[in-house]
Amino acid sequence: MSKKVVVIGSGFSGLSAACYLAKEGYEVTILEKNDSIGGRARKFSAEGFTFDMGPSWYWMPEVFENFFSSFGKKVSDYYDLVRLDPSYKIYFSKEEIMDVPAKQQDLYSMFEKYEEGSSAKLDAFLNEAAYKYKVGMEEFVYKPGHSLMEFADTRVLSSLFKLQMFSSISKTIRGNFKNDKLRQLLEFPVLFLGATPQNTPALYSLMNYADMKLGTWYPMGGMHKIIEGFASLARELGVTIKLDEEVKEVIIPNGKAKQVLTSKGTHTCDVLVGGADYHHIEQQLLKKEHRVYSAAYWDKRVMAPSSLLFYLGVNKKLKNLDHHNLFFDADFEKHAEEIYTDPKWPSDPLFYVCCPSLTDNSVAPEGMENLFVLIPLAPDIEDSEEEREKYYNIVMQRLEENTGQSIRDAVIYKRAFAQKDFKQDYHSFKGNAYGLANTLTQTAFLKPKMRSKKVENLFYTGQLTTPGPGVPPSIISGEVVAKEVAKFY
Repeated sequence: MSKKVVVIGSGFSGLSAACYLAKEGYEVTILEKNDSIGGRARKFSAEGFTFDMGPSWYWMPEVFENFFSSFGKKVSDYYDLVRLDPSYKIYFSKEEIMDVPAKQQDLYSMFEKYEEGSSAKLDAFLNEAAYKYKVGMEEFVYKPGHSLMEFADTRVLSSLFKLQMFSSISKTIRGNFKNDKLRQLLEFPVLFLGATPQNTPALYSLMNYADMKLGTWYPMGGMHKIIEGFASLARELGVTIKLDEEVKEVIIPNGKAKQVLTSKGTHTCDVLVGGADYHHIEQQLLKKEHRVYSAAYWDKRVMAPSSLLFYLGVNKKLKNLDHHNLFFDADFEKHAEEIYTDPKWPSDPLFYVCCPSLTDNSVAPEGMENLFVLIPLAPDIEDSEEEREKYYNIVMQRLEENTGQSIRDAVIYKRAFAQKDFKQDYHSFKGNAYGLANTLTQTAFLKPKMRSKKVENLFYTGQLTTPGPGVPPSIISGEVVAKEVAKFY
């Protein structure tokens, strides 16, 4: 008789873990608290618009290909993928706009326009980043992070210095490039990793390789098409997915999780995998004697940012926007400090606008636009309707000024989503949007452990454990935890 595995949460890590476990012959049930699958990658529809609620960037395409190929499938079996060109647009001001091209030669030419001789430095920088990406993907992200001994391998240890684990990405970038706009372009991918570029290991230039070499992609129909593909595969493998079934308590007799009590009933299990918020599962669903970490431990964790999001339906076509748009027409370093160093509502925020309807006419009615607006924020700051509306008007005014058009008067649908919603919908610790910060002291085996030391059949997956935040790492986390379960059960 196959062993029963209960997975809490239907986000990328939970679905990934469920698929790999089902492939190994386990009887898998996913319990999802919300009325739709996907966790932070849910979607919703309103007034003819379809909005992705969370992830909007599709980077590291081979991670998705590798996932589906593990089951004899291809990405194209589930959704159509297109590469964006330009990859994205950066507004430094109304007059200074950078379109970041997908083609390598065009990218090098653009760098030369901003700083003579910088294309050769970019080539060397990306070659170094390619090494970090290859070693990081092959040697680090697939390790469960139980202990330092996983890295006690001469090949891995010798890589630590070449990977620049002990110097900052800011130092590396600023040592190579003098132009401030090029520096901001190269530093932006780490803005969501949980620290300022000055405090982020130079290892994470691998993100620049993912950006500039592997490219920025989009699944037609929206990012939720990926979730639908994962769920379709899971069901094909025999996984049961139950919606509107919030876990309330885990019953643990004799050091093993045996029953999961939900808002609708009871599920027995031989193994429990927590794919929802790690902190919530451990601190709220387990009794004190079964918790590995204290409240003080969690409070000291450095979190990646939260966000204020706006989902907007606009009743006309817009100009001067690409699919992805970054607005760096304010002080980059000051906003980073107001997220990480001196947490507060930003005095003059940077922000991001996604307009998927430029690429995909299925996400908005004909002649209209779908906008997703994101302001990165410090986690666990006060979230009020007044602050939301204040910042809506701040960023929309700058969006209108930079793109030279009125937009607010054409908005026919508007929904805000911020810290209170992250906490309510996802039990998100401190209202974070991106998980645990990728600082040096919270990397690999220094993250909360994937396997509980006090409940022997309890495992964790997702953005608060190994390997870290983001969609590709969450997919990998699901695969890694499934292998760990198979070792012991």
